[in-house]
Amino acid sequence: MTDDDIGLPAYDPSGVDLSDPDRYLNRELSALAFQRRVLHEALDERNPLLERVRFLAIVTRNLDEFVMKRIGGLKQQIQAGISERTADGRTPLEQWEESHDTLAPMLARQADCYRETLRPALAEAGIEVLDYGALRDEERRDLREYFEESVLPTLTPLSFDPAHPFPFISNRSLSLAVLTRPDDGELTFTRVKIPPNRPRLVPVGEAARGDGTAQASGSQRYVLVEDVVRRNLDLLLPNVDIVDTALFRLTRNAEVRRNEEVAEDLIDMIEDVLEQRRFASVVRMEIEADAHPRIRETLRTQLDLDDREIYDLDGPLDYRAFTTLTELDRPELKLESWTPQPHPRLRDSDARALAPAEDGESGTVFDDIDEGDILLHHPYHDFGETVQRFLTEAANDPDVLAVKAAIYRTASDSQVIQSLIEAAENGKQVAVMVELKARFDEQNNLEWVRRLEENGIHVAYGTIGLKTHTKTALVVRDGDDGVNLYSHVGTGNYHSETAKGYVDLGVLTADRDIGQDLVTLFNSFTGPALDEEFRKLLVSPVTMRRELTRAIRREAQHAQAGRPARIVVKVNGLEDADIVEELYRASMAGVDIDLVVRDICRLRPGIEGVSENVTVHSLVGRFLEHSRIFYFENGARAARSANYEDPPTGGEPEYYVGSADWMTRNLDYRVEAVTPVEDPALRRQLKFTLDLILADNRKRWVMNSDGSYDQQYPRDGRPVVNAQAILMRETLKAGRHEDVDAGLPADYPVDSDIVVSVDSASAADRDGGADDGASTPADTASATGGGTPSPTAAASDPEATTDGGADDPLVRHADHWYRPDSGTYDYAVRTPDGGRRYLKTRDGAVTALRRFYD
Repeated sequence: MTDDDIGLPAYDPSGVDLSDPDRYLNRELSALAFQRRVLHEALDERNPLLERVRFLAIVTRNLDEFVMKRIGGLKQQIQAGISERTADGRTPLEQWEESHDTLAPMLARQADCYRETLRPALAEAGIEVLDYGALRDEERRDLREYFEESVLPTLTPLSFDPAHPFPFISNRSLSLAVLTRPDDGELTFTRVKIPPNRPRLVPVGEAARGDGTAQASGSQRYVLVEDVVRRNLDLLLPNVDIVDTALFRLTRNAEVRRNEEVAEDLIDMIEDVLEQRRFASVVRMEIEADAHPRIRETLRTQLDLDDREIYDLDGPLDYRAFTTLTELDRPELKLESWTPQPHPRLRDSDARALAPAEDGESGTVFDDIDEGDILLHHPYHDFGETVQRFLTEAANDPDVLAVKAAIYRTASDSQVIQSLIEAAENGKQVAVMVELKARFDEQNNLEWVRRLEENGIHVAYGTIGLKTHTKTALVVRDGDDGVNLYSHVGTGNYHSETAKGYVDLGVLTADRDIGQDLVTLFNSFTGPALDEEFRKLLVSPVTMRRELTRAIRREAQHAQAGRPARIVVKVNGLEDADIVEELYRASMAGVDIDLVVRDICRLRPGIEGVSENVTVHSLVGRFLEHSRIFYFENGARAARSANYEDPPTGGEPEYYVGSADWMTRNLDYRVEAVTPVEDPALRRQLKFTLDLILADNRKRWVMNSDGSYDQQYPRDGRPVVNAQAILMRETLKAGRHEDVDAGLPADYPVDSDIVVSVDSASAADRDGGADDGASTPADTASATGGGTPSPTAAASDPEATTDGGADDPLVRHADHWYRPDSGTYDYAVRTPDGGRRYLKTRDGAVTALRRFYD
């Protein structure tokens, strides 16, 4: 892509080599750094006990996926002889080695967290996970009976000897290696699979039932099923001497691929990939630390494992099953429960019946959308009462002509799919794009494809060479003024279960241009090629990279011209090296940049002369942050001020939400859709969300230039700001107030200058200060226990007065800056138009003061 394609030249500072590998973090190590932050939630004593147990299990699931996808992929590259270096200068072999070296202590720390902290704390709370030897005699007798009746019949011992080949061992299954010595004296290796269809945590004592589950009264004393098997092996393997046992667990490579270009049938290809994945090579083995050397060596040689791929661990292997403890009726050990709420703009069916439209007919969700765009925010807003209602009403509305949807992942009992089937049964034209290549959801999606096709629905399976990752739906409806188009563009999947735990956004709109763009997009799924022109949507791989690059460069041009420039981005991952380079250039031009990146981030903040104006944040809380928001100030403050010699034309800030992260795969190898958000009310809600995240001092982390992170804490006893908790509270408040028709009232006191809105820029011109109806920095300081900023506070700051005496801009212009009450910014400079610029460094504040006042 050239400068001519983008339409703006890149800022090109002299003497800076942006291809230097030291300027980029490694993708794999950055992903593992995120998992350390997730593990911290299990270690954090401020979290309720069972919430910590939940995160212990989440870490296992996340690291399993990392090993299967990332380490598995690196091993494939090594075996293929690939030695190409990544942007950070590492070969596949170097990444593979460093990933294993980083992962090993994380797994050891997870085991230590359970053994030394969580297990004793659970016992103190009356939830005991017991060693078998700690059981009473009668309890061991009961468990032996349970084993003989309910577990033993499910077991199949598989020996490895001259008469028996080494057994196949399935991915992520728990296995017990048993070393036996029969009468002839030769040691024999036998593998016993721990049955996955039996409870992992077996209740013991009076509350235990014969099937190993708890009675209604609830048992809170447990023993692990592998210990039950281990201690009763004489019933499974009689007439042999059991020399030793060791629990182990394998992880297999998930990077099994086929060439789509030569596949005759995509469904057959996916089924073949699923079958190959079962037998893929082993890329990790976890094993008990005290395993007999014969057991360890047998597994190592038969599975062809490198020593780095073998993890010797203390404590239980695989904590996923420990989530069952979070289902106990122990509310005092959990976070307060959360029930997603209806959106105030979308009245439920009972309300529609009680309050019909003015023409006497019951109102519809389409009438609500006609009144103005609607911003959905899950899991704060209920998926069933918003997105699902949109599709359900479409299926049953006699005026609806067609329904189209793109499905990447959906629930196994998906009501979304059922609504599409009902729409077809009701005579609507229905077209569904189902991405068969959605990793780990291939089987589920195959089953839904068959269901849809059985009901006569046209299904597209994807685009050759691309994954379709858009979260989009389109309803075509006949109205009084012609055919209307109603669109949903979101950041999350049409999945009712993940919508309860993932933070996602969606826009419901009747905007004609967005609707026409979705018509074009859906036609491309069934047509020969992806269209390259869209009216408003940013669509990858055809327009998105170009338009995002143009927006970043535009901010750099504003900064070069001495105008305020600002970028705030919230994504799951920032991996694309070209985008990182564009952000570096924007930072060097003077653009203030905040990146809220949940996990992978290649960009190094705080590099002198390169990224001093960039701060990288990460939010890890009870809900998985999954939404994507892009904000570009676009000269908004300068356009509304008479204090700039060359004010820009237009000057409207730009907001976008959609499915794409800033990863190469999303920008070049997936079909993604991002929509502009133009409604002022929706922009205010997005602004509120971004402001709140950047003010969070409970779950937010800030990256250092070496890729490590520091968690943010309230300063000097000031109140805790937990963004997710506040969003829950504000959503409840919106539902209780009939006069609130937005998804959030958005009146929580957060710094209103972090992100500039149209309203705040206008207010700055009128009143000499920034105010969008939420709060000013002074209001925030008062509300959070700080003081109103004052010139005297700045002038008396020792750091401000010792560097340059009276010639120091911080001294000369002491009445134009202050120390904000912020965990992110150390300096706030008052601008001539009455606004404020927030800076992270002293040098940045000096530069701003010189620009505005010298």
